[in-house]
Amino acid sequence: MIKCHLSRLMGEKKLKVIDVARDTGINRGTITRLYHETATRIELDVIEELCRYLGCEVGDLLELQSRTESPLDS
Repeated sequence: MIKCHLSRLMGEKKLKVIDVARDTGINRGTITRLYHETATRIELDVIEELCRYLGCEVGDLLELQSRTESPLDS
C-alpha cells in the first residue's frame, strides 16, 4: 500500500486544497483525492509539480508501507 502524506505536508504549511490547485494548476479533484488518500493512480507530472511546490522529495510525499505478507515471501 502506498501512503500519501499530502494532508500532513499541506497542514504544516497551512495550505488549503484550493490554494494548491490555484498555485499549481493541478485539478482540485486530483488534489482532494490525494489529500484524502482515495486516489488509485497519480500522473508523474502531478507528483513532480506537488514536490516542487511543497519543496519536498517524492519520498516525503509518498511512502510504501509494508503489507503483512508479501507475495515474494512465499
